[in-house]
Amino acid sequence: MDATNDAPAALPVPHRVGLVLTDNLPVFELAIPCEVFGISRPDLHDPWYELTMVRGEAGEITAAGGLTPSSAAPLAALREMDTIIVPACERSLQLDHAAHEPLLAELRAAAARGTRIASLCSGAYLLAQAGLLDGRDATTHWMNWEDFEASFPAVRLRRDVLFTSGPGVYTSAGTAAGVELCLELVREDFGEAVAASVARRMVVAERRGAAQSEYLESVGQPLPPDPLRHAMDWALKNLRAPIGPDAMARRARMSRRTLYRRFEAVAGTSPTQWLLERRLDAARRLLESTELPVERIAERTGIGSAANLRSHFAQAVGMSPSAYRSARRRTAI
Repeated sequence: MDATNDAPAALPVPHRVGLVLTDNLPVFELAIPCEVFGISRPDLHDPWYELTMVRGEAGEITAAGGLTPSSAAPLAALREMDTIIVPACERSLQLDHAAHEPLLAELRAAAARGTRIASLCSGAYLLAQAGLLDGRDATTHWMNWEDFEASFPAVRLRRDVLFTSGPGVYTSAGTAAGVELCLELVREDFGEAVAASVARRMVVAERRGAAQSEYLESVGQPLPPDPLRHAMDWALKNLRAPIGPDAMARRARMSRRTLYRRFEAVAGTSPTQWLLERRLDAARRLLESTELPVERIAERTGIGSAANLRSHFAQAVGMSPSAYRSARRRTAI
């Protein structure tokens, strides 16, 4: 008998994630990948991830607040990774390309090999400097929008999303949006139910379903006008009613056209889409916390019929309301 036929099947191996460390990186953006990828979760999927911290530059590396990682692999370790995460970086790295050209070269080589690469917050600067975002959609922290757009005109800056995905290269908006992006990577690797369970254990929303514009301060763009905010708050309290853009325009005392224009500037989406997202958020909460049938949930959230809810839910979440409810219960702890 051919000996090769008796060879044992190859054992599955963990998905290798390389976390790039640069000096003075924010602690929160460092912690997000550690929480999502660095904690063993064999009850969810085995094997899970194998997280490796990798030195992104020469010299001593200290995170903001004085935290010093005790050990990190050399830059060449990125060549062994399946996914590379580039967290936020300080301003000097955003401005000086030459100082970290070895890291940029490794990122280019990794992309050429097909390695999945993701940035958190201002880490998008490093991906852009490496040329990985040219001709692609990308996002970053809203405080960097003007500067980023001017620095990288070949990149299509998205101001209306919390993260951009693929193929192969991902970016996330400011700070906590890194949670959404990391959960999206888990979702791609292990499915919706596993990602939902990780989110539940982190006590975060699986999908916030909001544009970064909703979190703006008066830098670059003004705060929402009071009449518009009043109309949005009113809509949230009356989702069950058959309200739409016309009713919101009347509440805000502005024309429908003005409502759409201001809504796009403030929320990064249309009133119709914003209302649908809020109703789907309400439907998710009811699916998780009540035994109400789908028909009643559709009525309570203003979506109308069970058929409408199933259609919108499948498009937004990727599964039926009943499957979502079952997945949440299976993965609850």
